[in-house]
Amino acid sequence: MKNSTVSETPNLFVDTWGWLALEDATESAHDQVRLLREQYARRGGLWVTTDYVLDETITRLFARRPFSEAAKFCDGIFRARKLGLLTVERISEERFRKAYRLRLRHKDKPRISFTDLTSFAVMQDLNIAYVLTRDAHFLQTQLGFQALP
Repeated sequence: MKNSTVSETPNLFVDTWGWLALEDATESAHDQVRLLREQYARRGGLWVTTDYVLDETITRLFARRPFSEAAKFCDGIFRARKLGLLTVERISEERFRKAYRLRLRHKDKPRISFTDLTSFAVMQDLNIAYVLTRDAHFLQTQLGFQALP
């Protein structure tokens, strides 16, 4: 797999589920996700997400957590970006169109969110195979993605 960093650790796409699992200590996979975060930071691996995924994440966090907890976690995401541990990809007009083409191609899967489709487009653009998610849609499209943890 082609890697966009000098690290031997492949880039990892982080879906909304991944962020929420990292934030919520009661989530069954929280410890696994936290360990993955630590391993990636140690090995120089890069986490990648999108502005659309962060939109979903921030919306859900502030809806379900006390304000100060949600703000603290979001500040941590932004700090990771400043430290170079995270890249936030923008959904450009071109990626939006690519996601819409994916929407039309996967007409048998109407429940896939458009945010997921934009994530698929970014993962294809950046040649990212691994995704931190429990969302089965990433596997149902048969685009070659592998879900972690």
